[in-house]
Order: sequence, then C-alpha cells, then structure tokens
Amino acid sequence: MATRRAGLTEDDVAALATALPGVEEGTKWNRRTWLVAGAGFCAIRPFSKADVKRFGDARVPGGTIASLATDDLAEKEAVLAAGHAGVFTIPHFDGHPAVLVELDVVDRSVFGELLEDAWLAKAPRALAATYLTREERR
Repeated sequence: MATRRAGLTEDDVAALATALPGVEEGTKWNRRTWLVAGAGFCAIRPFSKADVKRFGDARVPGGTIASLATDDLAEKEAVLAAGHAGVFTIPHFDGHPAVLVELDVVDRSVFGELLEDAWLAKAPRALAATYLTREERR
C-alpha cells in the first residue's frame, strides 16, 4: 500500500494558486510570488540569517516556507489560534496581516483553505464576489 506524501511542494503551491481567477506568478521582494490584480497574496519566503537567529534554541521550521496574506490582524490571530500543524508566525511579521506555512508539514486541505482566504483578501471585490457565487453553485 502506497503512503500519501505529507505536505506540499512549490509546484503544488503554483498549481493551486494559478487555478484561482486572475492570478499571475511573478517575483516580488526577490521571491516567487503569486499576485491577483498586482497584489501579492502568497510567496515563497526563505528565512534570513536574522530570522534564524531569533529562533534561538527553538526548532527552526524546515523545508520550504510560504507566506500567505490574511484579511487583517484579527484573521491572522484566528488562523494561528486554530493550531494547524505547520502554520506559524515570526517576529518579523508582527503587525503584518500574514502567516507563514511550513509546506512539508501543513495538511493539503488546510493550505488550500488558507490560500483561498489569502486570495480573497487581495482580490478585487467584484472578482471575489463572482468567484464566491460560482463556488456556492458547486
């Protein structure tokens, strides 16, 4: 019996992100980024040396890390409070409506929901409304 591989790859992220309406892949902040109407909602985000240093003796999340926008800081706190494996933040993101996701650890369905929410946070209202109406009909 084959075991299902946990987590996601950058290519998985690209496939999921570009399946959403109006998404373009680009580079922002020298990082692979997915944008809707010019606004980044998901990016691959390696840790800087300063980020790693701030972890001190704590485990530094490994593998590929993605940053995902949230609608606001309250949503960010709610996402973090849900306690999903692989979803976290770092001091660099204090005050910023975004969470980090450890792709090797996160559940695929959780990531899909977070990605969709990130897209909705940045998509133009009309595009988001059309998308949500279409999804409700499914």
